[in-house]
Amino acid sequence: MKQLLPELTDVAHTMADAASSAILPHFRSTDLGTENKDAGGYDPVTVADRAAEQAMRAVLADKRPMDAILGEEFGAQSGQNGLTWVLDPIDGTRGFVAGTPTWGVLIAVGDEKGPALGMIDQPYIGERFWGADGSAWLKGPRGEGPIATRAPRRLSDAVLFTTFPEIGTAAERAGFEAVADQVKLVRYGMDCYAYALLAAGQIDLVIEAGLNSYDIQAPIGLIEAAGGVVTDWSGQPVHEGGRAVAASHPDVHRAALDILAGFV
Repeated sequence: MKQLLPELTDVAHTMADAASSAILPHFRSTDLGTENKDAGGYDPVTVADRAAEQAMRAVLADKRPMDAILGEEFGAQSGQNGLTWVLDPIDGTRGFVAGTPTWGVLIAVGDEKGPALGMIDQPYIGERFWGADGSAWLKGPRGEGPIATRAPRRLSDAVLFTTFPEIGTAAERAGFEAVADQVKLVRYGMDCYAYALLAAGQIDLVIEAGLNSYDIQAPIGLIEAAGGVVTDWSGQPVHEGGRAVAASHPDVHRAALDILAGFV
């Protein structure tokens, strides 16, 4: 796997470029085509989601046809070499529909053990975060350079993000609030951009629940490469989805897990 990472990284950049070209013409448009995937609530999918995933799949068909694919919009496609690309064409579609720039394109590739490479791309503001093999990078308006997670700090000095204030079940919300009560600052509604900020050394924790594999694999690959930790609420691997704790440092991670232990 390690020797393939330069090639896989180049392919991921090509995919992100293709997704960006498919998405941006639709962002903040007045006639955005949107459907609701959840009859009991609101889970939107747009023409941009589908166009972006199709664009990324086309890149893989050309450059990595032997690899498997798991995408949010078009499901699983089998492969022949043990590698799987995990794609979320627009993570944060609710934010996309509302016009906020907190959504992103998520790209990960790895094997059954989890992602070896993760990328979060926010094309509207021109920021791309990626990482693999202990090295993470940001390319944005200020140029390109390495990034790393924050130095350890007390939980009382930490900044915690999540997407929904009503995180998960009642028990999961209680667990999140128990951690939130101990930190300095809590912010909501950030979608995948929260994980990107954690990798870039801006925040300390992201806690979420009810995730799918395509929601979390790219953040895992990126954050671990930047020096952080991502597990489920019990400290176990979370690349298949579920409840996630992403932390800037093992000490912060352990402090959060100690609190969440009463809610798992």
